[in-house]
Amino acid sequence: MKLFDKYILKSFLQPFLATFFVVLFVLVMQALWLAFDEIAGKGIDLFFILKFLGYLALILTPTALPIGILLSSIMALGTLAENYEFAAIKSAGISLKRVIRPLIILTLLLSALNFVFLNNVYPWATLKQKNLYLNMKKKKPALALVPGSFNTDIPGYSLKFEEKYGKEENLLKNIQIADLSASKGKIKVITAEKGTISTEEGSKYMTLTLENGNYYEEHSQRSMLPDQRAKMPASNAIFKTYVINIDISSFNDADNLNDERIKEHHGMLSINQLDSISDQTKIQYDVLVQNQANNFYNIINASKLHKYNDSLMDPKLDKEILNNFDLGNKTIVLNEAILMLKRSIDRNQNQKISFKEQRKLLNLYDYEFFYRVSFSLACLVLFFIGAPLGSIIRKGGFGLPMIMAITIFVIYFFISQLGKNLAEESAISASFGSWLSTLILLPFGLLLTRRATLGMGIFNIDNAMENVQKFFNHLTKKIT
Repeated sequence: MKLFDKYILKSFLQPFLATFFVVLFVLVMQALWLAFDEIAGKGIDLFFILKFLGYLALILTPTALPIGILLSSIMALGTLAENYEFAAIKSAGISLKRVIRPLIILTLLLSALNFVFLNNVYPWATLKQKNLYLNMKKKKPALALVPGSFNTDIPGYSLKFEEKYGKEENLLKNIQIADLSASKGKIKVITAEKGTISTEEGSKYMTLTLENGNYYEEHSQRSMLPDQRAKMPASNAIFKTYVINIDISSFNDADNLNDERIKEHHGMLSINQLDSISDQTKIQYDVLVQNQANNFYNIINASKLHKYNDSLMDPKLDKEILNNFDLGNKTIVLNEAILMLKRSIDRNQNQKISFKEQRKLLNLYDYEFFYRVSFSLACLVLFFIGAPLGSIIRKGGFGLPMIMAITIFVIYFFISQLGKNLAEESAISASFGSWLSTLILLPFGLLLTRRATLGMGIFNIDNAMENVQKFFNHLTKKIT
């Protein structure tokens, strides 16, 4: 490798590594912030939080890579132009194409790496992250008993107490407990002057020992009327000591966080799996459409309809079918026809949602299949926008290049989401929707590369003003 190529690669790799990790950190923190409300206050160990962040980092790496390439290409070429190194390079007879040739090769390798990552690491990380996030959301909040209010976090119980004291704050005063485990309402109430909470390490039960209290229970059923419940007997007892064992395994069972219930999400599959499941889904969808069409055909008795007007069995009958009935029977026939038509319309409306969901699922599999390839090539497309743009604006550093890179990628992301939404709703094909952002931005990249190669700016204000002046001069001559 020539010394010149090494220098260009070094000028690109230094800002690339910095911007890549900065962008990845920002994306991970943003995703964590969005999920914070769902996982905060549930007593989840730091280990699972770090695992969650690790999976997020792996998922967002393919997104951070093209942003890093775009930003670093603007910064690298902008710095060369700002320091007049480009002028020295051009004076030596070296063109822009020769300057960016090693960067193009490097970007191609990064695009290939991004594709391998999207097809292997990304599905695995998505599988782990989505299931872990779902289990975190379902996990009950950490058990925190608050004095003076009803604590309903304990499964099957509603607990209220006046004061919590003691060295470990496990002693309660003036306790009232409603046992709701039978799912019959508040029919069992226990009160006590004081109580003690104890839990052995590793146990899934919390023991609540009550002292000097009262036990009350109504013997009724939920199906009874209020008058019948009032006539039912009740039990009442006074106790000195009463022990309740409460299952709290849902608060500290960390094994449930590793459960994997969702495995066929489109983001969890490789390209081969997406292709296979897409084919199966298409077959299921075609079978569903055919079955519904056959049902509709049989319901309206379409097999009994005649193909031609003159195919009546009895030649004495009028070709206009209704003319063969009197007024009363005409009304009956029309009402039956209208009723059958309304039933068919209602049935089709109810089945419309099912058809739409099946079609959306199929479109998502197809879109993800093509998007893996198109998004990998986004690294190359954004490079051809960033590199010539940096040489044109002649500005390095994190200021203007950062603003331009964010703006360009927001446009790319917006077009990608638009293509995804249109493809999901079957407005356009899944393949076209996945390539939409690339097809739109690629001509701009080629145009910028051409203008940078010819030493032209993004927009020549002098030429624009000259054309405007010519237009007004021509318009003035016509008026006069």
